[in-house]
Amino acid sequence: MALFLSLVFILCLVGPAFSQDLPYEEYMEQLQGCPKECHCPPNFPRAVYCDNKGLKSVPKIPPHTWYLYLHNNLIEGLSADALQNATQLRWLNLNRNKITSEGVEEGVFSAMSHLLHLFMDDNLLSSVPSKLPASLEQLRLSRNRISKIPAGVFSGLDKLNLLDLQGNKLMDDAVTEVSLKGLNNLVQINLAKNQLSSMPLGLPPTTVQLFLDGNNIEKIPAEYFKGLPKVAFLRLNNNKLGSGGIPRNVFNISSIMDLQLSHNQLTEVPTIPSGLEHLHLDHNNIKSVDGSNVCPVSIDSMDDSVNDNIPRLRYLRLDGNEIKPPIPREVILCFRLLRSIVI
Repeated sequence: MALFLSLVFILCLVGPAFSQDLPYEEYMEQLQGCPKECHCPPNFPRAVYCDNKGLKSVPKIPPHTWYLYLHNNLIEGLSADALQNATQLRWLNLNRNKITSEGVEEGVFSAMSHLLHLFMDDNLLSSVPSKLPASLEQLRLSRNRISKIPAGVFSGLDKLNLLDLQGNKLMDDAVTEVSLKGLNNLVQINLAKNQLSSMPLGLPPTTVQLFLDGNNIEKIPAEYFKGLPKVAFLRLNNNKLGSGGIPRNVFNISSIMDLQLSHNQLTEVPTIPSGLEHLHLDHNNIKSVDGSNVCPVSIDSMDDSVNDNIPRLRYLRLDGNEIKPPIPREVILCFRLLRSIVI
């Protein structure tokens, strides 16, 4: 009786603010169904906080939960029974547990037809989970032990726009057109800190942000970016790229704005596309900058006014090389919008 009166009192205080979001009966059901191990704030009734509780399994979740936080626990597996009530979930955070691929029951996520964000960073997964809901927009699986992307695992995930697989054990044969099939609207893919020795194949043409830092990539195929017409942010820091592995016009794509090639083995500045705004070339083996070679247009063809023909480069980082100032005059004449040069 005391609990009931307390809940009624709380409802009188905060209920009007949620009356349109959650009906009275569902509101009460949420609060009364809150697992004893978790915290369910009355002013945020669709959220259930079960993080940092030392849990080894998932408690029974109230049926109207949208946001479920289970990070920083000791959970090793996910059974369908444990999440059978969680069909309305929008956001599921399982970061920093001990979940293995063997411990994830097949189809455990398939009933979550509203799930938008799934976070499983810092676990013990060896493979990308299968039968993910078609509603998913973001999938974060960084710092696991993933070496396999099953064929067809992304089939039907037309809404997925972010895929984070950094810090895993993916090799070239795992990232293919077959394994990535179904990612028709992907915008960002993070494959940093894996074991790739070549540029990944099969990336969707919708890709805008491609992160490949910390791999073992030595060269870029000459026609590689013809299949990625929208790529704007490209990170290849901490690889094994030499100037011989970068074809002269490989970056000559109009969409690219930010290019990062720090901590590689370059001996020359690559040709800079006209639309590029930020270029990171620090900590390579570059000894000089030849303005006439790196300028994407003829310096003589540019007039004194700012127009569409002038290269858009605004930031250039060259520190950690063997370059000694001053920067050649031709570089300044070419890149007239430069606001910062680090040398």
